[in-house]
Amino acid sequence: MATKRDIATQQADVDAFMKQLDHPFKAEIERLREAIQGLDPRITEEVKWNAPSFKIDDHFATFKLYPPRNLQLVLHTGAKPKTPQRNFTLDDPHHLLKWPAIDRCVVTLKSPEQAAELRDVVVELVRSWIEQLGYEAKTDSQK
Repeated sequence: MATKRDIATQQADVDAFMKQLDHPFKAEIERLREAIQGLDPRITEEVKWNAPSFKIDDHFATFKLYPPRNLQLVLHTGAKPKTPQRNFTLDDPHHLLKWPAIDRCVVTLKSPEQAAELRDVVVELVRSWIEQLGYEAKTDSQK
């Protein structure tokens, strides 16, 4: 389990990474980072796979920053597939998701305007993903 110091160092690394990031969706990435972190006080962030990545006990969502023609967020079950794999289901009325595997999907936003317009939709997709991973939502007082 990571200590508070480890978590603070990881967060500082992400902040430094983002400060230097040259990406056409940088502002939208920052807004989504903040919204995802606000979902649950246990969520921490670190640079993984050359991008901001979110975890509770294991990583569950990682930005895919390259190529930078759009904004992508990969929802997954960690660095390695879990066994047995299980199906995840997400409500996707805006057709944002592609499923390269039954336990991993990629959210794609094609413009800054779409990212701004659908931010709450993306956050709800992440919330549902976290719940399906088995993390019961907690408030700050339950931390």
